[in-house]
Amino acid sequence: MKHKSFSFYFSVLSLAAFFLFSSCGSKRDIVYFQNADRISESAYNQENIDYGTQIMPNDNLFIMVSSAVNPDAVEIFNVSQINRTGSLTPASLDIFGYLVDQRGNINLPLLGEIHVAGMTKMDAIQSLQKEITKYVADAVVNIRFLNYKVSVLGEVNRPGVYTMSDERISIPEAIALAGDLTIYGERHTVQLIRLENGEKKFHYIDLTSPNLFFSPYYYLHQNDILYISPNKTRAGSSTYNQNLPFLVSLISVTITAIALFIRYK
Repeated sequence: MKHKSFSFYFSVLSLAAFFLFSSCGSKRDIVYFQNADRISESAYNQENIDYGTQIMPNDNLFIMVSSAVNPDAVEIFNVSQINRTGSLTPASLDIFGYLVDQRGNINLPLLGEIHVAGMTKMDAIQSLQKEITKYVADAVVNIRFLNYKVSVLGEVNRPGVYTMSDERISIPEAIALAGDLTIYGERHTVQLIRLENGEKKFHYIDLTSPNLFFSPYYYLHQNDILYISPNKTRAGSSTYNQNLPFLVSLISVTITAIALFIRYK
């Protein structure tokens, strides 16, 4: 009889342990870029995808126009003339940049309104240079984004908004800036939210697949949002007491003690 009682309590303990550890994720749910060695060499040598970021309304553009022959003639376009006494700071650049309005235009001295929305930075440079060379033959135009930022939210260690100085960041780099995913982050369906043609579009990225490197979404655009949802383990734990592991341990110790007491009573 005592042996049967011990077997019963041992079965209960085993069942509790099973439910405690059955929710643990497997390797395929955690490891990034799995089976990358199986990708053929031809896939790596495929024609490069155009990752050029398009200019959108509310973008703030730093525009610098230079001329070797007649630098004074292009000074009207440059914000550098506003701060002659010292170097330009990020704050002053933000204030004196050219803001793209809701119609996709910027307003430049002498040229008036120029439509730039939907253009890549290189397209906009060529367009402005064509207009400015009507007045200064050797004018050279350079453009930079002043508000190139991405947001990383959800199951990461440092969620937040990150401003980029080099205007180009990949999904893995953005996740690294956010301190990587937590162990509870869902890696198969990372959500990318992007404004396209005035509408928010939702795309899903699988971080466990090496195909990410060939995705048109590998490089993020300004104002993109990455959201990492919680996996089943995290979602399930939200409905239970956060002290569940401790309680299970306590119960298992209690059951063991009772079983031993019954066995040797």
